[in-house]
Amino acid sequence: MSDTDNTEDRPDMGDRHEPRFDEPTGQYTTGHSWDGIEELNTPMPRWWLGIFYASIVIALIYALLMPSIPLINSHYKGLLGHSDRKAVALDMVNMRTGRAQFSDKLTGVDLENIMGDPELFRFAMAAGKSAFGDNCATCHGAGGQGFKGYPNLNDDIWIWGGTFEEIRHTLEVGVRASHDDTQFNLMQAYGRDGLLTRDEIKDLTEYLLAFTDRSENPDAVARGKSLFAENCVSCHGAEATGDQSQGAPNLTDLDWLYGGERADILETLNNGRQGVMPNWNERLSPDTITALAVYVHALGGGEPSNPVE
Repeated sequence: MSDTDNTEDRPDMGDRHEPRFDEPTGQYTTGHSWDGIEELNTPMPRWWLGIFYASIVIALIYALLMPSIPLINSHYKGLLGHSDRKAVALDMVNMRTGRAQFSDKLTGVDLENIMGDPELFRFAMAAGKSAFGDNCATCHGAGGQGFKGYPNLNDDIWIWGGTFEEIRHTLEVGVRASHDDTQFNLMQAYGRDGLLTRDEIKDLTEYLLAFTDRSENPDAVARGKSLFAENCVSCHGAEATGDQSQGAPNLTDLDWLYGGERADILETLNNGRQGVMPNWNERLSPDTITALAVYVHALGGGEPSNPVE
């Protein structure tokens, strides 16, 4: 016997002896013991073995019935000929068919008709929410809350109008986008383009801050008022309350798209602002744009429709 077979030098193997019947447990031992502790030769429970063998049988039956075995150039298709790819394609066809009846109703319809049909309104909200998450949430946030430079869609402050019709139009043509009829305006870069001096821009900033009682320099405010009349009235109006037809924001409140602090206003006057809203008519279908307009209008800040004249 070699040294490697000597159990005395390998205590981890324990002692070997003939199996014996253990009366307290009613089981035979395996013939192994470690430091006097013997191992019982207890069989697996019958219920466990039954489940184990049943699982093997079920697996074999499944392998015969369903696609399961890879072949050299293809795969075993199973006796049932089932295909998940075909099942998904069929589900997609059924889904489009089910949606078609609602999608057709959305094309060109107004908000009153949509809200007058509870099923159609629920469909429009669901479809609009899905389209918003896929296309708009990146800029406006998952809840439409907006960020600096991206409008908050939950309030009632709309640069280009917040009626259902105006929202849908904005979605279709965009702002400063590639559409031929895109909504367009221009906030001049008064400092960068040399239209106003640095001191004039500071005075104009003080005048704008005075609308919300945040300026303590009345002389600068007075000078800024004259500058505002010469450079800003044509878009923002004599009272600086803005003009939605031109996309000119109200400057008399604390809601500023790019920030209303002194440093933000100085930056805007110096370098201008030319944000872009894509025209979604090239990517989204008319019914999807309508559903998206319904959803955005319902976020909480949508304005009532324009009265019929």
